[in-house]
Amino acid sequence: MKKLLAIVLALILVSAAFTGCTPAEPGTGSADGNVIRIGVFEPLTGDSASGGKKELLGVQYANAETPTVTLNGVEYKVEVVYSDNGSTTDKAPSAAATLVDKDVSIVLGSYGSGVSMAASDTFNQAGLAAMGITCTNPNVTKGNEHYFRICFLDPFQGSVLANFAKDKCSAKKAYLLGELGNEYDQGLLTFFEQTFTEAGGTVVKADFPTNTADFTQYLNTAKAEGCDVIFTPVSIAYATQIVSQAARLEIGLPILGSDTLDDNKVLEAAKGTDTELYVSTFYQEGGSPEFDEGIKNYINTNADAKTANGGDDTISAVTAMGYDAYYVALEAIKAAGSPDKAAVKAALPAVKYTGVSGEIAFDEIGDAIRDTAYIKTVNTADGTWKLETVQKAE
Repeated sequence: MKKLLAIVLALILVSAAFTGCTPAEPGTGSADGNVIRIGVFEPLTGDSASGGKKELLGVQYANAETPTVTLNGVEYKVEVVYSDNGSTTDKAPSAAATLVDKDVSIVLGSYGSGVSMAASDTFNQAGLAAMGITCTNPNVTKGNEHYFRICFLDPFQGSVLANFAKDKCSAKKAYLLGELGNEYDQGLLTFFEQTFTEAGGTVVKADFPTNTADFTQYLNTAKAEGCDVIFTPVSIAYATQIVSQAARLEIGLPILGSDTLDDNKVLEAAKGTDTELYVSTFYQEGGSPEFDEGIKNYINTNADAKTANGGDDTISAVTAMGYDAYYVALEAIKAAGSPDKAAVKAALPAVKYTGVSGEIAFDEIGDAIRDTAYIKTVNTADGTWKLETVQKAE
């Protein structure tokens, strides 16, 4: 019931749209000379920059594909404006304020739940709807009416990975490793532990301090403690170090990671090694051949896009999600019949859209209704991802 009022208001606004409302003036709804602005709030520097750039890439590709929207017979150019939150919670509010100052109709992002939560009040005070693309921590949308998301949540993801560890790896004892104080890491470790221990498993938990570069002690402890699997839902930067060091130390334990490990930098760290790596994610290449062909062509014919994608044309799930998020935002703008941020915020809860990542709709909290995760593993011979299984919570 949390967003019922917003849905009712959406219907009123949509009705008004068909009775002749005029384009909004600058400052009242992000239309300036028939331009509508969609804000993108992402980490383009820092530990999560690789993921943020790939998420933005999906939005940019969608914008290149569909650069205009028509409202009440008037065509608007859609402009994507973005702000770098630096992968840190202390920079997030000022990055969010930058988007508010640019008079956007809606905000997309961020890659990273912590920065999303840190910016939440800024968006709320501005009356803006924010729509997370891959920020999976439940607290992003908890207790507010302005933050939405199109991805699955960590309770689901943690449960899926715990069941996978039990079923695929026959794991009875798991080593749980995350960054100290990182809400995303710690939340996923908790959800994994709950499901794993309820199924009869035991865990050994460890936290490493920020800026750790040497994981030898942690990896050796996992092996010495007789663990069957390592679960480490960490940032891309940490994951590459953990994967490469585990291979060098010949730890020999399967490594399970969350959606943050679905990145070609992590893929490169595992290439040519004997490391078993499994990650949960939102999209697997091949799910939409038309999208796959289009985004690969976009990457390969655009030097900036290729650089943002890490230097190759591997399709990241977060890119597919960024692509879908752009179209969900357009649907909200069209449903509002106006670029006015209040109208868009009111229209968003009722939006339904079929994207390349699947059906997208929101529950009463603003979370996506998702029940499926893709588990990918590394083909270490050629350094590519391959689909291991499609997993649902048990």
